[in-house]
Amino acid sequence: MSGRSPSALAQPLRPPSAGRVVACLGLLLLGAVVGVAGALLQPAWFPGGLLLALAGEAGLVLGATRALRSRAGGAWAAAGWMLVVVLLTASRPEGDFLFAAGGGSYLFLLGGIAVAVICATLAPGRQPGGGPARLGK
Repeated sequence: MSGRSPSALAQPLRPPSAGRVVACLGLLLLGAVVGVAGALLQPAWFPGGLLLALAGEAGLVLGATRALRSRAGGAWAAAGWMLVVVLLTASRPEGDFLFAAGGGSYLFLLGGIAVAVICATLAPGRQPGGGPARLGK
């Protein structure tokens, strides 16, 4: 192999550490809390509440990717947000609902999904160790 280290794809899988599992579950729970807070905030103070709720979600997803130094952190936080928001969109048998059929609710749902995907994919992921030189050298 001419002295090069094997690719990360060629290495055997290692199970995640217990701390990483706890961090991922914590980010899932934190994403759920941000989703509930955003769902309550966005209709109460429109359009500022909508922008604040989406900014809070973006901060959570970006912070999660940096905290775990992996895009998986952002994915766990976004999954918690998405799970709660989708569950809150369902109406109950009594006719109660949290989201009205207005444009703000749709912007919160679709905009939140877009913000989560953008922040999780554009955030810097894991970088190989070494100096600032190009990988091909």
